Amino acid sequence: QVQLVESGGGLVQPGGSLRLSCAATGNIFRIYDMAWYRQAPGKQREFVAGIASGGTTNYADSMKGRFTISRDNAKNTVYLQLDSLKPEDTAVFYCHADITDTHQMARLYWGQGTQVTVSS
Repeated sequence: QVQLVESGGGLVQPGGSLRLSCAATGNIFRIYDMAWYRQAPGKQREFVAGIASGGTTNYADSMKGRFTISRDNAKNTVYLQLDSLKPEDTAVFYCHADITDTHQMARLYWGQGTQVTVSS
């Protein structure tokens, strides 16, 4: 059973930083694209950043310059570095990944989400 497990969320003051992690576990054959999304209270889930297996990254325009996505393929883990955080960044952050398991079944997975709260 493949799972995505996020960690690293929490409460931070405006201007602060957090590093989110998402580890893929289970019977994994290969991980393709990985990404982070977020959902603020009362809003739709939105794309934050994505990274291909080879390391190519892309970001939502509003996130460029403050957020950095990276991955460690050996650890099946994707990271999101959040810098210069603002109160409007308060949201649940979700990990997303395109994974083929050892039974050659390919599907998209979501993590359970990790809360990021930016407040003084």
